[in-house]
Amino acid sequence: MVNIEVVRGKKALKRFIDIPFQLYKGDPNWVPPLRGQLLKTLSGINNGLFSNGVQEFFIAWKDGKPVGRILTGINEKLNREKSKKEGYISLFESINDKEVSRALFDATCSWLSERGMDTVTGPVSPTGGDDSRGVLIKGFDGPPVLMNSYNPPYYEDLFLDYGFSKDMDLFAYYLSAENLDVDRYYRVTEYAMKKFKFRIDKFDPKQLDREIRDVKKILDVSMPETWEHLVPPSLEEIRAEFNTLVKFMDRDFVYIARSGDEPIGFIVALPDYNQVLRRLNGRLLPFGFLKYLWYRRKITGVRIFIQFVVPAFRNKAVINAIYCRLMLEGKRKGYTHAEGSTIAEMNKESIRNVEGAGGKLYRIYRIYRKSI
Repeated sequence: MVNIEVVRGKKALKRFIDIPFQLYKGDPNWVPPLRGQLLKTLSGINNGLFSNGVQEFFIAWKDGKPVGRILTGINEKLNREKSKKEGYISLFESINDKEVSRALFDATCSWLSERGMDTVTGPVSPTGGDDSRGVLIKGFDGPPVLMNSYNPPYYEDLFLDYGFSKDMDLFAYYLSAENLDVDRYYRVTEYAMKKFKFRIDKFDPKQLDREIRDVKKILDVSMPETWEHLVPPSLEEIRAEFNTLVKFMDRDFVYIARSGDEPIGFIVALPDYNQVLRRLNGRLLPFGFLKYLWYRRKITGVRIFIQFVVPAFRNKAVINAIYCRLMLEGKRKGYTHAEGSTIAEMNKESIRNVEGAGGKLYRIYRIYRKSI
């Protein structure tokens, strides 16, 4: 028999966080999150998603052991702007037992139904950002890059068993430094920058307010209204996301394109700190910090997170020009590869850009949907 615990208090929340440390014990591809950082995130600190609605945490118990978990909630801002009654799920974990997964999904659907929701979707990011999105359905042959999901292959079956169906897929592309024709790319993008009169600026943390305002300007006009899963974030949400990412940020990999004083596009890329985190077992102290300092010097990869261009400058090589800068900086620093992810399957422009840079599709993450 499966019992469902509603998480109450800090001790129970820590238990919620610890569950995957048991489920993935011995799995060489799983990357433990930093417990302390995740505790802050799930307590609402720098969490844009939690500021937009209510949420609940459930733990599944069987035979006296915690064997699964799920976070559910309602993004009231998204529902209001998209005229929906939709709830979300995040951070789902379960042993390979349909009784456990059904109990977790039952608890979620009942909680959402009681609050007037008619649909549930996910897994979504627990922050509303680009972390821990989707169920991995292709590409189980290695550890995920920074902030990406990882799960056993049987998760797909658990979702389908409960009646979930595909909402959309998110793509991850692998880019090898050996296969990048940087010289050709440089010539093309230099020509485009002169012809269309734009430049590429490194992100300036000393001008954080200006940079955040410019990112918002770009997002406000670039995010297609037809995307039902996203709405432009507020300044506060963008600031919260940057506060989360800043510990991993290298300003050589974050760029804003401008034409005169007007921001026209941006890309956020970060070193793949998962290559470090997988060695820390979720803790920086007492000895994890020394490992962190040592292994961060040995990072060989980059994750390209987010890219947007305003409509007036699309098809004018803006993203290509930023990719070129990323390649040159990565090569200079000794990086061997990058991953462009997680790109929604309907985002044809981003797919063209990353494939044009030599990216090869190698992982797929799936977002599911179900009527309740």
